[in-house]
Amino acid sequence: MEFDYDTVAFAFGLTLFAGLSTGIGSAIAFFAKRTNTKFLSLSLGFSAGVMIYVSFVEILQKAKDALVGAHGEVSGTIYTVLSFFGGILFIAIIDRLIPSHENPHEVKKIEDLDEKKAKDKKLMRMGMFSALAIGIHNFPEGLATFAAALADPSIAIPIAVAIAIHNIPEGIAVSVPIFYATGSRKKAFLYSFLSGLAEPVGALIGFVLIYSFLGLNDTIFGALFGGVAGIMVFISLDELLPTAEEYGEHHIAIYGLIAGMAVMAASLLLFL
Repeated sequence: MEFDYDTVAFAFGLTLFAGLSTGIGSAIAFFAKRTNTKFLSLSLGFSAGVMIYVSFVEILQKAKDALVGAHGEVSGTIYTVLSFFGGILFIAIIDRLIPSHENPHEVKKIEDLDEKKAKDKKLMRMGMFSALAIGIHNFPEGLATFAAALADPSIAIPIAVAIAIHNIPEGIAVSVPIFYATGSRKKAFLYSFLSGLAEPVGALIGFVLIYSFLGLNDTIFGALFGGVAGIMVFISLDELLPTAEEYGEHHIAIYGLIAGMAVMAASLLLFL
């Protein structure tokens, strides 16, 4: 199974775009007057819909096709299920390693920037830990985005956009406490921006592992994409939807979820 240079470059480009969108969240925190909670709820729900639908309908199916082709119907199906839950276990362990009070998915609002501007070491520590936590979370997300782009470039763009939308409030989560602590918008933006670099790093490591150590046989291909599907489903259920609801717009988040599924379904139909 071979990938040409253009496909690999395209996959890296999308991963970089998705990761560095944390900087968009930081910029929003600096230039907007208030948090548009309805828009954020809709956007996060939309991202979850895209990732859940494409994971179950497209990516997991590609994993099964590869594994069944290599190991037969029964064993291939079992390996697909194991790889899917293996991906969930992988991202869940990463999530558990991050202390809950440092969790980057705690909602931060733009208007909070005007409530407190005193320099505070605890806030700086919170911001730095949030940046580290987001970096850790973004690592498997980068691998997932990169792998999806390699599997099928036609589905890669909506996945990258979904990940990018997901990263915007994470950028706010980093920038708000660092701005509190330092009073520097530039420093807050920089740390927020850099936290997104873990996604292209995850893609790079995935690329090195595939090409240098693991090879590109159907077993590795299938296990990788089964794991990617698990990672995306976990991110959607553990991060995107709960964060959307914390912004106080439950029904709008669900409408966004359904819209994301519909748009993803329509985009896949175009390539039949």
